[in-house]
Amino acid sequence: MGKIRAAITGVHGYVPDYVLTNQELETMVETNDEWITSRTGIKERRVLKGESKGTSVIGIAAAKALLKKTNTNPEDIDLVICATITPDMVFPATANVISAGIGAVNAFSYDIGAACSGFIYALTTGSQFIETGKYKKILVIGADKMSSIIDYKDRTTCIIFGDGGGAVLLEPTEDGDGIIDSIHKSDGNGAASLKMIAGGSVKPASHESVDAKEHYVRQDGATVFKFAVTNMADYAAKIMERNNLSSEDVDWLVAHQANKRIIDATASRMGLSDDKVMMNISKYGNTTAGTIPLLLWDYESKLKKGDNVIIAAFGGGFTWGSIYLKWAYDSK
Repeated sequence: MGKIRAAITGVHGYVPDYVLTNQELETMVETNDEWITSRTGIKERRVLKGESKGTSVIGIAAAKALLKKTNTNPEDIDLVICATITPDMVFPATANVISAGIGAVNAFSYDIGAACSGFIYALTTGSQFIETGKYKKILVIGADKMSSIIDYKDRTTCIIFGDGGGAVLLEPTEDGDGIIDSIHKSDGNGAASLKMIAGGSVKPASHESVDAKEHYVRQDGATVFKFAVTNMADYAAKIMERNNLSSEDVDWLVAHQANKRIIDATASRMGLSDDKVMMNISKYGNTTAGTIPLLLWDYESKLKKGDNVIIAAFGGGFTWGSIYLKWAYDSK
């Protein structure tokens, strides 16, 4: 018997129907398609429309499709972890709402908030429950309704973010595949550069905070870009070094989709050619905790059992890190 590892045995994503194009943004804020595309690589993003529709709508849709796809009974799910910074409510956890929505009546569930690194934090956390032998089936979900906290008159943020997410099923394996290693870091000094000012216990919602537009994402783009390029690239390279992987050994880079230039810099630091880099930022933008599962979903048919996959992310907080895993199945 080999070492028990947590393997991704299925993935599914969900994005809303409504497509917000660069051309439509031109009518809302002072910008244009060429400016957005050249600086970010984004052409369009999705927006969840409709009254009383929150992040749980995305999570439930992705999870239901995943359970059906993997022929998994929701009552067999032991744990649901949802990575999000746009929960339906402050409490209960959005993971609780998702669990109820999919019929995972025997699971316990909770949220993880680490911004754009949330999904990889949640993936590593879920893997620990598998490795100890405590649980057999865990849903890890990354989803965000970023349109709910975006000021569509702020061109520094509204061009970047979209709504969407996905879910993966984690199960134990002893064949050498699964999650091999992970590195996670954070630096609270980055809070000033990327944050939402109001809505928490420091500054609860008030007429004044709403009027001042303090419930929207605010960022110092230059500072965030600099830290993201350095840390995401460095830690993707570091996990390769720690596991004696050369650029030839790596089959895929799954990088958080915040900015094409950051992704390109990370791939360059790792010595990877473009054909090894998963990319869908042009059609979804930055869905925060949703980007990694959406990439895996889009590229699932190209992944093969045993592929060496490096996942890397950087987010507000600051948070960042990398995961090395061996893909556990061939797509049907």
